[in-house]
Amino acid sequence: MKKIRVGVAGYGTIGMRLADGVAQCEDMELVGIADLAPTLSLKALRENDMIGANGVEYKLYLVDGADPAKFEAAGIPVAGTFEELCKNVDIMLDSSPAGIGAANKEKYYVPLGVKAVFQGGEKNSVAEVFFHGYANYEKGVGKSYLKLTSCNTTGLTRTVDCLDRAYGIEKVAITIIRRYADPGDYHRGLTNALMMDKAPTHQAVDLMTIMPHVNATGILVHTPVTHGHIITVLATGKQKITKEMALEAFQKHPRIRVVNIDEGFKGNASMFKYARDLGNRRGDMYEIALWEDSIVESGNDIMYAINIPQESVTIPETMDAVRAACGMQATREEGTAMTNKYLKIGRFK
Repeated sequence: MKKIRVGVAGYGTIGMRLADGVAQCEDMELVGIADLAPTLSLKALRENDMIGANGVEYKLYLVDGADPAKFEAAGIPVAGTFEELCKNVDIMLDSSPAGIGAANKEKYYVPLGVKAVFQGGEKNSVAEVFFHGYANYEKGVGKSYLKLTSCNTTGLTRTVDCLDRAYGIEKVAITIIRRYADPGDYHRGLTNALMMDKAPTHQAVDLMTIMPHVNATGILVHTPVTHGHIITVLATGKQKITKEMALEAFQKHPRIRVVNIDEGFKGNASMFKYARDLGNRRGDMYEIALWEDSIVESGNDIMYAINIPQESVTIPETMDAVRAACGMQATREEGTAMTNKYLKIGRFK
């Protein structure tokens, strides 16, 4: 079996998890990772002898502007330059800071003929397809440049697409209770306040880009927490969707974990603790949680609430993007099934 050769640009919150995702996929080869500075994440990797998920060796390449002397002083081995990494991969997963990915595309990916998948921070114009593994997989097949949806849009789209395929959805209205920072993001500051964003939130606009037949709007509230977002969704179906109908569809979806309060899932922190108790690497959860207790009928509408594990939720859809762009699987059913298999998603079903 010929493996697709993959590189990861940026070994930060998302990049380290992308590298782990590739390492778990037996039909992909992690050629290397690239970064600018000897961060704590790289120092931890060095302390583990540069061994990551599934016992895979993580070779480090330096991006433009990196100081090799700093890596040498930190005892972190360097395999080469970013350009050398790009020359040895079929596709790059770019999780660089916003704007850097677009610059990498023009300087490296296009001239070298390398495909790339960009994360949610880049502008949509960087890619040929705004991509989601379940909602529009086939649009990404064979394309050179795909861009992932944000963490909230990724989880939201899973649920709306799930109901849409089962019963048809006309419109949704969402409220996002958004974690303010990732764990360890001290630059955000310490706060004891909630903060409103102007409506409509970009996640609703992005959902309509992925699923243009659905009318979406939404409100976003920032909260002083770190472990996950919560989204409430009010969906209008093309037919009346009962609680039982919605629950049946959600329970079948491999990337949706239906939970309830009586089991102990009281909120976002409960999900994070459960992931750690499961022994998941870094306390990650690839699935979103959907509270059965939250599913209610409101006239002809159906309402529900979901938890978004922001650090890890986009990893499966990124693996789907590799499969689509590189033509590994031609359909959403085949592509998502292979990702779920290697990432061990939906084992609890």
